[in-house]
Amino acid sequence: MLKATLRSFLAHKGRLALSALAVILSVAFVAGSLIFSDTVTRTFDRLFASTAADVTVEPQQDLKSPVPGGTVQTVPAALRDRVARVAGVAAARADVKVQNVVVVDRHDKSVGPTTGAPTIATTWYVSDRSPVELTSGHPPHGAGEALLDADTAGKKHVRIGDTLTVQAQPGTFRVRVVGIATFTTTNPGAALVFLDPAVAGRELLGSQTLATSISADAVRGVSDVELKRRIGAAVGTGTGRYDLKTAREQAKSAAASLGTFLDVIKYVMLGFAGVALLVGVFLIVNTFSMLIAQRTRELGLLRALGADRRQVRRSVLTEAALLGLVGSTLGLGAGIGLALGLIRLMSAFGMNLKATEMAVGWGTPVAAYVVGLGVTFVAAYLPARRAAAVSPMAALADAEVAGVGKPLKVRAIVGAVLGAAGAATLAGCAAATRTAQAASLLGVGVALTLIATVVAGPLLVRPVIRVLGAAFPALFGPVGRMSQRNALRNPRRTGATAAALMVGLALVGGMSVASASMSASFDRQIDRTLGADFVVQNTNFTPFTKEVRNVVAATRGVGLVVQQRLTPLAVRLPNGDRVETSAGAYGPGLDDVAHITYTRGGSAAALADGHLAMDAGFAKDHGVRIGSVLPVEFPGGRRTRLAVGALTDQETADGFGTQGGIYVGLATFEKYVPSGQDSVLYVNAATGTTPQDLRPRLERALKPFPQVQVRNQSDYKQLVHDQIAVLLYLVYALLALAIVIAVLGVVNTLALSVVERTREIGLLRAIGLGRRQLRRMIRLESVVIAVFGAVLGLALGLVWGVCMQRVLALRGLTALAIPWGTIVGVVIGAAVVGVVAALLPALRASRMNVLAAIAHE
Repeated sequence: MLKATLRSFLAHKGRLALSALAVILSVAFVAGSLIFSDTVTRTFDRLFASTAADVTVEPQQDLKSPVPGGTVQTVPAALRDRVARVAGVAAARADVKVQNVVVVDRHDKSVGPTTGAPTIATTWYVSDRSPVELTSGHPPHGAGEALLDADTAGKKHVRIGDTLTVQAQPGTFRVRVVGIATFTTTNPGAALVFLDPAVAGRELLGSQTLATSISADAVRGVSDVELKRRIGAAVGTGTGRYDLKTAREQAKSAAASLGTFLDVIKYVMLGFAGVALLVGVFLIVNTFSMLIAQRTRELGLLRALGADRRQVRRSVLTEAALLGLVGSTLGLGAGIGLALGLIRLMSAFGMNLKATEMAVGWGTPVAAYVVGLGVTFVAAYLPARRAAAVSPMAALADAEVAGVGKPLKVRAIVGAVLGAAGAATLAGCAAATRTAQAASLLGVGVALTLIATVVAGPLLVRPVIRVLGAAFPALFGPVGRMSQRNALRNPRRTGATAAALMVGLALVGGMSVASASMSASFDRQIDRTLGADFVVQNTNFTPFTKEVRNVVAATRGVGLVVQQRLTPLAVRLPNGDRVETSAGAYGPGLDDVAHITYTRGGSAAALADGHLAMDAGFAKDHGVRIGSVLPVEFPGGRRTRLAVGALTDQETADGFGTQGGIYVGLATFEKYVPSGQDSVLYVNAATGTTPQDLRPRLERALKPFPQVQVRNQSDYKQLVHDQIAVLLYLVYALLALAIVIAVLGVVNTLALSVVERTREIGLLRAIGLGRRQLRRMIRLESVVIAVFGAVLGLALGLVWGVCMQRVLALRGLTALAIPWGTIVGVVIGAAVVGVVAALLPALRASRMNVLAAIAHE
């Protein structure tokens, strides 16, 4: 049996090649994502471990919200002296390190990275743990001098002697580049500006008495853990003011921050792998089912010669295991190539990873072979059981076991039950009143309806394809009629082939409806809430310096300027819950730049000193009323009690989607977050000045601030659309992968179908069917199968999309939009896919020798 199995596998290796491609793609994405993430993790672990001080004293992060408020938490620089006196400390220094500063050259061009990595201004010091070394020029001395890292200097054409403008929280200052520092380790992609430690605190934090951390190195023989204990006893960690970390803990913390970036890449690639696996299962099931159907006589002879059912089933599963083994091996190699491509791509974006440091952990090949062997084994199990059911008498007849003519009652019952359960779950999702509950029901409903459609797909083949192919006889004559009947001949096969395409199109259909609805909802919300002529903000949504506000206010033709600032905060509610969220702060004139609907109170009460505004729904859920006095905690441990002055409708309150929709007046904000920076400026033109005249003036005035953009309502909508489009592009990429594998499935099905119908094709050719007519017949069959899959997928996707929109509606995105242009385009694209997939099988069929085909058994 083993010899027969190996001989059969080698005899059908050409037919199995396309199925192997699905396995290769799946394994490649899994292996590539693991190798890339392991490589980046190892590289940065080395970087963090080699540059971190033995013990670092940092300000305790009391609020975890990531909202950028522009504040920098600090420690007293004098703390360095106390740490230096601790027994076991060899050296201590006060560090100043500020991220997201803006550095501009003499041409008003930013010298920061264009990839989203930060620009960091920090103190210059030399030690054996420095990530850079001075390679030209001299260290900075006093105010007005700085070093720049070599990578940034090379990319932005900055030389020693050039003047740069640094925009930091305390204000803007100029420096002259006096030296270039080169990375001795991996460059994480950031731009680094180094200042003299004697002036860094004043320039970057506004006071020389402040620092962002204190670093301590241990004397030989004192462990990091012991030194941390001693420093903790000296500075008083029990007060909750400071957070102490050893070098290992510091490296772990830095790696955790990097992990968010890595997780995005890893999960995206694993998403591609998941789609490839899901679609590949249909391809493999169909391939093995058709191969078994064509080998009915062969399997019957094996049974007649004494092979039992278990041996036949084991033979087919062995073929699947061989396919999985070959596909996994090739996929692992392709995954290494994919990881190498990602490493080089990251290098092009400024993260200088080295291919020579590529990390292939033991878990990667294990995962690759588990995925590859697992998917082929699972996909081949049902065809293997079907093969084992072949009787010895089948060797004497031309029997087929692929399911032609067999009743579909079981499928009908299972599909109906799953479909009803899925429909009920999706209906529950649409009726749910809480986001978490609706999202859970949506996930379950999507899974159930997808499985139901796959199971019941063959039941839909005959009614749907009769409609889709109704015009074929009139347009193409007998050839059109035969192509339609060929697609109807085996509903199971047609359903499985179309299912591969259906999965991808259902995904794109659902996400297209969701993204179109999000865009329409944001458009409606912007129209309803934004009343300003212009919105001024950074391209990366980080805060900007006070000079921006001064420049905007001084621009000729500017009437009203309303500031907006953001901050994390914590609110203690009447029921005892402590909720960490983020809040906005607005200056006077809010009603002139925003249209907010209040259920109680108004802007005057909301922005009054010592008051706050809150979303009415959130307030109701937590027993908060107008006049309720709530304990509030701001960054840095500053605490107060604020009265609820107004309740808003979150949908129109411009609450930025934050929990509670809280905002306060600028006067209240400045008391407790004095170093906060503006995040947005809402600008109205003065009387007698049109917005069209004001915009070019604003843009000219803000030229020294290249990171700041001036947007009107139309621009703001486009910004939102572009952000949503990023998600949509990812879905389209997933669709492209699904289509590639689905095309392989259609090609495989048609190729095996041509082999199966060799004698039939020969007879058709003998009675006068021309080569061109034969190719057309196969192309039309392919087109109708592809369009069938597209119709099922889009119908399912539309239902999913509508339910997704109902979930979004619970977050205030109430508009429903159906992208009919995309849907029509997808159907047309499916027809094109069908034509492309049929090219090779049709060509092969048309080249058959007529007499040999008629004599084929």
